[in-house]
Amino acid sequence: MSPKTDTKKSAKTTDTGFTADEKAAMKARAQELKAEARAGKDRAEGEKAILAAIAGMKDPTDRSMGKRIHEIVTAAAPSLMPKTWYGMPAYANEEGKVICFFQAASKFGVRYATFGFQPDAKLDDGNMWPAAFALIKLTAAEEAKIAALVKKAVS
Repeated sequence: MSPKTDTKKSAKTTDTGFTADEKAAMKARAQELKAEARAGKDRAEGEKAILAAIAGMKDPTDRSMGKRIHEIVTAAAPSLMPKTWYGMPAYANEEGKVICFFQAASKFGVRYATFGFQPDAKLDDGNMWPAAFALIKLTAAEEAKIAALVKKAVS
């Protein structure tokens, strides 16, 4: 085999099918789990991690929305524990299960940010309900809707 063939074969067998951003998110999650094990349920550490994640967002619109969503969620559901989840700001219940999260548009290079809920959120409404919302801009209307959904999610 020629060196060129060996290189192609090697790259093909080591390719996981994940993008660089997805790999970075998985690495961030592994680091978060280690930090959680060390810190336990320390609100100050979670707050620090979220603020660092928001500060590290590439896009100023993402940073602005992330900061405002953090304010909304902590006001609407002070019982939720701030933490990061795959490098994103997230908020967990007493059992440590993520209830809601904010994903910056720049995180995976998409056109809108996402505010989403995980299965432990109490949003059930019949046989179908939204579990994630696209965000381009936050106005008072979106802020009120987010606050109401977060309150419902922890009820």
